[in-house]
Amino acid sequence: MGKKPRIMVVDDEERNLRLMEALLLPLGCDVVLAKNGEEALRQVPESRPDVILLDVMMPGMDGFEVAKRLKEDEETRIIPIVMVTSLKEVEARVRALDAGADDFLTKPVDRIELRARVQSSLKVKAYYDHMRNYQEALETEVSRRTGQLRRALEKIKGASLDTIHRLSRAAEYKDEDTGAHILRMSNYSAAVARRMGLNDRVVDSILYSAPMHDVGKIGIPDRILLKPGRLTPDECEIMKEHAAIGGRILAGAAAGFIGLAEVIARTHHEKWDGSGYPKGLKGKEIPLAGRIVAIGDVFDALTSKRPYKAAFSLEKSYGIIREGRGSHFDPDVVDAFFAVEDEVLAIKAKYKDEQESLLLQTAGK
Repeated sequence: MGKKPRIMVVDDEERNLRLMEALLLPLGCDVVLAKNGEEALRQVPESRPDVILLDVMMPGMDGFEVAKRLKEDEETRIIPIVMVTSLKEVEARVRALDAGADDFLTKPVDRIELRARVQSSLKVKAYYDHMRNYQEALETEVSRRTGQLRRALEKIKGASLDTIHRLSRAAEYKDEDTGAHILRMSNYSAAVARRMGLNDRVVDSILYSAPMHDVGKIGIPDRILLKPGRLTPDECEIMKEHAAIGGRILAGAAAGFIGLAEVIARTHHEKWDGSGYPKGLKGKEIPLAGRIVAIGDVFDALTSKRPYKAAFSLEKSYGIIREGRGSHFDPDVVDAFFAVEDEVLAIKAKYKDEQESLLLQTAGK
């Protein structure tokens, strides 16, 4: 058995309220009565009528104002309002329509006309309810699907980043002292990028791309790559080739972050003053991603043990970075680096070389 339609009758005269109640009850309606506009506005949120039969001429708040307020409220605007009035002037009816009236019922009320107006208004309300329920269900489903897609994307991103870290580490695997270098330098770079105001998408791209900066070392002979002492000038030239080799390895990829990785691989050894390699780019000729990764890479190299050096202290490493401001490094990048010093130190503490298990925790970083 269906739910009875609920009709609210608003009128300041008791006899009119009782008359309308007597006419509506035989139609199978629940009837809610309100003696004035203020009482109607108080009752509507609780009684939730399907149709409101609203008298126009009432002391205090008249029907025009009641209709206006109901139509301004998102929760009550879909309730059809039938204005019950003896006013026949066009101007009055236009005012009622402007206030939000959906239909009119003329006093004295005819039973047949009342039945027709109520049934028509109930059909309108049923349609509004259907559309609102449909919209809410649609929004709920969209939200659910969006959540599923977001979680799936996070899993894919986490798996992708984990794969990138593992494959990138292959380029440095023979160097036992590099350990979590790619985790640290990529997170340093992302922190600096975020500080420089780059959007989340670009920051994530740098986080994904930076670990591949030295993939070209795969092409460098072990005798040079793992040499414990200082390299000869000829060996230095061979070592420098890793930037171009990395660029060639990563060139032509369909994935956007692999394209960015190619840029980083080729340019992270360029210097602000033009003295870097492989092309001797200067200033803003160097892509911003290359300039950002340069400082993350150098800082981690300075503070880490290498076959050819012991780890430098933080103070010495900071000093070298500061000395390189405007020569090796973009001044703005250096300023951003020191602005996130606390974050840099937290990253350094989190990804320690001896914590090999961290490579299993990179998903979703």
